[in-house]
Amino acid sequence: MNKSIFIAALLASAAGTSPALAQDSQGISAGDVLVRVRAIAVVPNERSSGITPTFPAEKVAVNNAIMPEVDLTYMVTDTIGFELIASTTKHSASGKTGTTGAIGDLASTWVLPPTLTAQYHFNPKGKVRPYLGAGINYTIFWNEKASSGLTGAVGPTTVSMSDSFGWAAQAGVDIDVGRNLFVNFDVKYIDIDTDVTLRTTAIGTQKVRANLDPLVIGMGVGFRF
Repeated sequence: MNKSIFIAALLASAAGTSPALAQDSQGISAGDVLVRVRAIAVVPNERSSGITPTFPAEKVAVNNAIMPEVDLTYMVTDTIGFELIASTTKHSASGKTGTTGAIGDLASTWVLPPTLTAQYHFNPKGKVRPYLGAGINYTIFWNEKASSGLTGAVGPTTVSMSDSFGWAAQAGVDIDVGRNLFVNFDVKYIDIDTDVTLRTTAIGTQKVRANLDPLVIGMGVGFRF
């Protein structure tokens, strides 16, 4: 075969296969949008003050919750991205000891904790991409309700919980299973503090300071756009 014809054939073959090679490439780049859908477990590391003024020695505990979560990450560069998460979970607060411990559940609330983190993604062009993040959180407590056990013990009761502003940290990893599909594992620590106020007919107004500070452990799938 003539050398010039052979070289032309190689160039034509390379040109023909380049789109396929590009299509099979992995990793993330500046301008990519990553959407993740996770199942999350919210595990509070709660600490509380006493319930004052009537039960100063009695503290409260907050239960775990499992819910879905959706988050959105925009990659500013190949390695730097900003993630916004949105999810809402329901939690119950219960007494630990004494009179409130005998009542059990005291109140329930829904929690909406939108969190924005700046992330650094290691190995952005690889199939396995760990990342670290840090940012801020604003938590909204809504639809707070006294339990039937509490209203049965002290009469009609209203519950209010103050919103919280704090910091957040995260670590996670994305693992490609397709060109635009990956699985994700993620852990966050979120600083959440709230003042709980119980207004009762029998024992007046009671207050407790609760530091929830949950771990949010998530696993799910992600899509790259």
